[in-house]
Amino acid sequence: MRTINVTALLDGVRFNAFHARVLLWCALIIIFDGYDLVIYGVVLPSLMAEWGLSAMQAGALGSCALVGMMIGALFFGSLSDRIGRRKTIAFCVILFSGVTALNGLAQSPEMFGLCRFIAGLGIGGVMPNVVALMNEYSPRQSRSTLVAIMFSGYSLGGMLSAGLGMWLIPLWGWQAVFYVAAIPLLALPLLVRQLPESMNYLLRSGQTERAQAILEQALPDYRPAAGDALEQASGRHANVSIGELFREGRTLNTLMLWLAFFCCLLMVYALSSWLPKLMSGAGYGLNSSLTFLLVLNVGAIIGAIGGGWLGDRVGLGKVLLGFFTCGALALALLSFKAPLAVLYLLVAIAGACTIGTQILANACTVQYYPAQIRSTGLGWAMGIGRTGAIIGPLLGGALHASGLPLQVSFLVFALPGVVGALAVLVFLFNTSGAPLTAVKAASL
Repeated sequence: MRTINVTALLDGVRFNAFHARVLLWCALIIIFDGYDLVIYGVVLPSLMAEWGLSAMQAGALGSCALVGMMIGALFFGSLSDRIGRRKTIAFCVILFSGVTALNGLAQSPEMFGLCRFIAGLGIGGVMPNVVALMNEYSPRQSRSTLVAIMFSGYSLGGMLSAGLGMWLIPLWGWQAVFYVAAIPLLALPLLVRQLPESMNYLLRSGQTERAQAILEQALPDYRPAAGDALEQASGRHANVSIGELFREGRTLNTLMLWLAFFCCLLMVYALSSWLPKLMSGAGYGLNSSLTFLLVLNVGAIIGAIGGGWLGDRVGLGKVLLGFFTCGALALALLSFKAPLAVLYLLVAIAGACTIGTQILANACTVQYYPAQIRSTGLGWAMGIGRTGAIIGPLLGGALHASGLPLQVSFLVFALPGVVGALAVLVFLFNTSGAPLTAVKAASL
């Protein structure tokens, strides 16, 4: 009888076709998750014109999906640790894709806001689960990079949303971009077959044969034998209550991660929701203002992948600290008048250091918590952070309604970057009891 340490095996394997399959499907989910979320910023100028919305009303409407995301992240993040990630992911895809498509039929702001809230439940619920699943099966040496590549699908979805908006809205109106969101439902049966279940969940629930079958796919040299006992490195158990996030010296780090998520998500959704409208108000046409949203997401992809690569080498914590600082600086510099090329560059840096930072923060969080509370830890971090996401569009609306110069908005958006950098600095000092100790890509 052999006792097999599954964590060590999965950590040490080289990237292969199994990892590519998991990466592909998780990335596709995140692409449409990002599409469904960024879509509001794309249609905002059209909605304000058609329904006569004030800036404050528009900000409140933009926060509807984010309230749903907060609840979804808290609920589905914890639920998946109990029923499995694959079932939870499939249900969330049905929820956010189906309801976002229905959003195109909304005839009033109230109906529009309700659909955005329900879709937000699925959008928020799927994120912590696909990140945790990708992290669980990624080889240790490339874990941060793979999670960052996967989550950069969010920015690809944002680019797709902005690009289709530039084409579809002038031809068929804002409703058309919502109907595209139904496409993932067509691929759902294949998704359910191709996406593996969490190894941690299978072992905790006693499904050893299914776990061995997945190991055969992930590990080309693994051959199961009768009586094999599979175990994972850190004592896996079924207790996944929120209290676990504050045990074993994790209290301060948990609070700092929550604060960092709050600050980062505030910047992300303030920019995603209001950047096209702010640039439109500055004299740029619809397509030109949507181009800024495209540039923001291009920068996010570069920042996420580059940051993930750096994170595997110097530690995600150090990279997060640098990104928060650079993001605050880029947003502050946007408050000064500059040539168009410089504006594009600053917006790209802002995308890399806000959306990109959020992607890296997700990877950092799932690598910080033990596997048995990984989805719960990320779900609560994203859920608490969603309060910042909710405030972001409201803050943008309040600044726009105040009639203050465009530059003031960017200066205000930069402040959370400073606070986020301080939170990461405290997290680093408290990790392993040493200053600037990197959060390594190993599962702790």
